[in-house]
Amino acid sequence: MRHKNAGRKFDRNTSSRRAMLRNLTANLILHERIETTDAKAKELRRVAERLITKARRLGLAAYTPQQELSAGDRAKRLAAARAIAAYIPRFGVRVETGGATTKVDLVEKVLLDLAKRYASRPGGYTRIIKFGPRRGDGAPISLIELVAEGAEGAEGEKKGGAKASTKASKKATAAAPTEAAKVE
Repeated sequence: MRHKNAGRKFDRNTSSRRAMLRNLTANLILHERIETTDAKAKELRRVAERLITKARRLGLAAYTPQQELSAGDRAKRLAAARAIAAYIPRFGVRVETGGATTKVDLVEKVLLDLAKRYASRPGGYTRIIKFGPRRGDGAPISLIELVAEGAEGAEGEKKGGAKASTKASKKATAAAPTEAAKVE
């Protein structure tokens, strides 16, 4: 039994497993969506959400310009940046269409973009969408992506609206025969 042994081993030693998760996390932050196996996506979710939460807990200090911060806030931001940089590589390279490459500072992206995007969200920054088996070996494949802040609210409204409209249509159909009976 694996009591109090959280996390998957992936049949790798600690350094290989940690390197794999670091690279997956860096690619998720850089591209905001990646395709991988279900098990790796589930482990990646734990790692990525912890890094985003570190940045988000700074509050306004995460994305306020350095000159406008107090000494205490600067120290907190520096500590958070170092903690994030200790896990993911500092820079990532994105290949644009046409072969042009762009160098992206991943730590700054977490602190500036992602902390600001998820400032009001208490958790659940990633979404896993399952695709099915991989063609070569049958491994279950899924897409893991960072959730857009506005998308979740829109989905909730659609779901709530669909439920409300379904309930309303049921009431209307239930009421329709009685009204028809009254007319006759």
